[in-house]
Amino acid sequence: MLPIERRGEILQKLMMDGKVVVSELAEQYDVTEETIRRDLEKLEADGQAKKTYGGAVRNDGMTSDLPYIIRKQTNVSGKKYIAELIGEMINDGDSILLDASTTALFTVKSIFNKQNLTIVTNSVAALLEMPQGNDWNIISTGGRYRPDAMYYYGSSAEDAVAKYNVDYAVLSCKGLDMIKGVTDTREMIADLKKTFLTSAKEIILAVDHTKFDQVSFVNLCGFDRIDTVVTDVEPSEAWKNFFAEKQIRLIF
Repeated sequence: MLPIERRGEILQKLMMDGKVVVSELAEQYDVTEETIRRDLEKLEADGQAKKTYGGAVRNDGMTSDLPYIIRKQTNVSGKKYIAELIGEMINDGDSILLDASTTALFTVKSIFNKQNLTIVTNSVAALLEMPQGNDWNIISTGGRYRPDAMYYYGSSAEDAVAKYNVDYAVLSCKGLDMIKGVTDTREMIADLKKTFLTSAKEIILAVDHTKFDQVSFVNLCGFDRIDTVVTDVEPSEAWKNFFAEKQIRLIF
């Protein structure tokens, strides 16, 4: 196995379990503990892990995006559940902006039975999942392409989104904090998602339970810009009260 493949598997385990142990990884991959430590140092340098004594923990405030293949395999059941809830909100004839999150990808699958939809997205993965031979109007933003994350970004993508006025925008984030608001990893992605906020009648924030009480690198927006939060686990009473005060609909 190549080092990059091993690090990818370690990162996937880290995202799923929240932590890894050097000795266990060394035994699993039949390499020295020093080799595993170098792997963890590389993941830490990339902003994807925090080294601890004897191992590493997940960096929930990471400033870099996970590769698409890792994101797609993280909390699959939670994302599918969220996507099904969003699918129930969508009606025939609606127009929808979808970001490049894997939850948005599952959302596409949850609305296969809907008719006459218009979908605008910067996600290449979502485009590849679109049903064949139906009456959907599918629009790609285009723009600069990031292969490992399978999405378009940049000024061209922002201009494309800004041209449209849609019913719903479905977007994700990396952190929710009552003080800091909605945050994400990269400025270029936050800038694109900000155009979503001005192009949709209703903003749906699709966020699994691990994002609550987390702060990521870039401020995306305040809660005054969010209409609905859809999540996979019932939030704390503090969060439920907070959403009620902000007049944000909560679905779980």
